[in-house]
Amino acid sequence: MYKIGIDVGGTNTDAIILDEHSNLVHSVKSPTSVDIKTGIETALRNLLQESNIDKTKITHAMLGTTQCTNAIVERKKLAKVGVIRLGYPATASVLPYTAWPKDMIEKLSGNYALVHGGYEYDGQLLGELDEGEIQSLLEDWREKVDSIAIVGVFSSIKNDQEIRVRSLIQEVYGEEFPISCSSLIGSVGLIERENATILNAALCKVIETTTTGFVHALEGEEIYNAKVYLCQNDGTLMSIDYAKQFPILTIACGPTNSIRGASYLAKIKDTMVLDVGGTTSDIGVLQDGFPRESSVAVEVGDIRTNFRMPDIISVGLGGGSIVRENNGKITVGPDSVGFKIAEEALVFGGNTLTTTDIAVRLGLANVGDSSLVAHIDEEFAKEAQLEISSLIEQAIDKMKISSEDVQLVLVGGGTIIVPDTLRGVSDIVKFENGTVANAIGASIAQISGQYEQIYIYSKEPREMSLKDAQEKAVKQAVLAGALAETIELVEVEETPLAYHPENATRLKVKVVGKMG
Repeated sequence: MYKIGIDVGGTNTDAIILDEHSNLVHSVKSPTSVDIKTGIETALRNLLQESNIDKTKITHAMLGTTQCTNAIVERKKLAKVGVIRLGYPATASVLPYTAWPKDMIEKLSGNYALVHGGYEYDGQLLGELDEGEIQSLLEDWREKVDSIAIVGVFSSIKNDQEIRVRSLIQEVYGEEFPISCSSLIGSVGLIERENATILNAALCKVIETTTTGFVHALEGEEIYNAKVYLCQNDGTLMSIDYAKQFPILTIACGPTNSIRGASYLAKIKDTMVLDVGGTTSDIGVLQDGFPRESSVAVEVGDIRTNFRMPDIISVGLGGGSIVRENNGKITVGPDSVGFKIAEEALVFGGNTLTTTDIAVRLGLANVGDSSLVAHIDEEFAKEAQLEISSLIEQAIDKMKISSEDVQLVLVGGGTIIVPDTLRGVSDIVKFENGTVANAIGASIAQISGQYEQIYIYSKEPREMSLKDAQEKAVKQAVLAGALAETIELVEVEETPLAYHPENATRLKVKVVGKMG
């Protein structure tokens, strides 16, 4: 029995095969194509041809992709979204799409409606839902929107109105129409939760294209019976159906795949991980084997959101980063030759000076033709290397929670540019298969379920609240493709709301289980 893992990066698409004991059978790297799909197909074809395994024994296939992130950043392939906010007139002072980039609003159509409904902070009714109001709105929006985002005021306490509106939309537009409920996506905070829900709704076309393309790529190689999963940004997996409901959870899954892969290779559950690609370097922290989650609101494509995101710092430094000298000052990146490194870097016969050329000149790496960089002044190369070290050290300092030196696990195809010693780092751990840690992380991942809600302990005791949240988290994990009997609790986070008079607490529960 075999598992296939594919991770699409900005420079390379990595593909690996693991056997039933999670041993690496074979791995390949293929340049990421402009259309993504071709790069996946090429990597998959090369992987199967070179490994020569029995295709009928492939049971699982996992994909980690940057498609959703790219769609938001580049403002491409996004759906027309209608936003229904339940909270009129209380929330009319701050409208949907406030503080959004204008080009993004234009892409998403900017259709929104403030309707009656919503709850107070203590769960009391703010406004009755007017079903006639919703139905007339849906008639007006027919053919104007591709998906709908439903956002209720304090739906993180009670979400029955959101669920009812979802049912009304399905009655009018059909069961298959893409609908996003904010209570299932974001955290406390109306505007940030609304923003995350709108983005999730906008990604319905992108995720449909991505999942269909991956399934077709597998079928093109005569792989018909494998269970297919997509990677989430907490280092776990989800089924295709679940991914179609929550495409936003694929954002930043690349770095978390690498972090999980690093944990697996190093057999370490608590450490800092540096993933060096061709264009960027990502730094994250492993806590008990999973990536540390960000505790602050995160901007995605210049839009402030509060859905679950990993605590990652990205630096414009990779194996293809361009090195320049301006007025005696050496700069590295943030621009990169990216997937064209094999054509443009000096060591491969190109005309662009990159960080890889510096590493080869200083004897840190043995790739390409070293004679093509022999003319580079050694002092210049050393100064460039100091600039590379400085960029990494500054990022590591930002991720630390104490002044002590940290252990650093190095993964990714661009690790050759990292020096053997760094300030603030006690020891650096490298691996033979570290260059494909991202694809390994995609392959060995479990399936998670997470649930977050505000509970009022004076009305619903803590034990009952915990039980309710865990049951709902388990339900999410099963929907995502986990085997119910393998699910276990891995994290409980309680945050008391100090301003609340009745002992209200934001309760977040996470469970993980094995894939089916």
